[in-house]
Amino acid sequence: MHFWQLTIKAEANIVDELTDFLFELGAVSITFTDAGSNPIFEPSAHSDVIWESNYITTLFDDTTDAESTLIKLTQQYPSCLADCHLEQLREQAWERACLDQFEAMRFGQRLWICPSWATPPDPTAVNITLDPGLAFGTGTHPTTSLCLEWLDAHPPLNQTVLDYGSGSGILAIAAAKLGARAIWAVDNHDQALLATRDNAKRNHISATQLKVVSPEDLPQIIADLLIANILALPLIELASQLVSYVKPGGYIVLSGILSEQSQMIIDTYSQYMSIESIQESAEWVRIVGIRLPQ
Repeated sequence: MHFWQLTIKAEANIVDELTDFLFELGAVSITFTDAGSNPIFEPSAHSDVIWESNYITTLFDDTTDAESTLIKLTQQYPSCLADCHLEQLREQAWERACLDQFEAMRFGQRLWICPSWATPPDPTAVNITLDPGLAFGTGTHPTTSLCLEWLDAHPPLNQTVLDYGSGSGILAIAAAKLGARAIWAVDNHDQALLATRDNAKRNHISATQLKVVSPEDLPQIIADLLIANILALPLIELASQLVSYVKPGGYIVLSGILSEQSQMIIDTYSQYMSIESIQESAEWVRIVGIRLPQ
């Protein structure tokens, strides 16, 4: 079996519709990287792209007519033809490409994210297994790392957790592995919801424990912990709605915030929570607060 790997460069304004079009053409995996550097993209709940210019690497299986697919793509998006690369990968080469991108990573003291083909470095640790071909991100982005480290230090034992903007479900699955009683993973991308369900199943998390829904299907739950790893603007726009899901005294963990945006978030959320900590990593910030009495 072989795969076709298509790499194209696209500007932010077409990434959302282009991604949908690639899936319609039969893509089995899509990875985003910043055209200016190399971080792995993790979609948020309300924004489809972080960077102005992006490389989109798409895998198609051997049932795909690569030439026909490329023609359809360039007819629909002629600008992509300027920076486009198509190559055939044998299965071994594809696996090697994944291995080169994704290695086991530790967050905090005992939380690990491991590729599905690898043996966990520490079998006694809390291990999350992911397949990057199915995942919307693998935990490498600083915004996700900050949240994972916080979860490792504050395990939500027997708590109800809301992961808003769940992407691949990494944070929701981490919460489950760390003892949460009930978890709600919310995202407005169908592919993200599918990835979360698949990753939950891969990690033996039941659909009873972890419920995966779109924002419009989220009931008015009362959570002990809210994690919202989205971006600053939606965090501000959704502030009153998000905090309404958290019980007084519950934790609110906000991420996806650039350093220069942190004061806006603090100003918006100070009426709802007392700020407990602010942590920065690679120009991204995590803000943690405790929900004030209503």
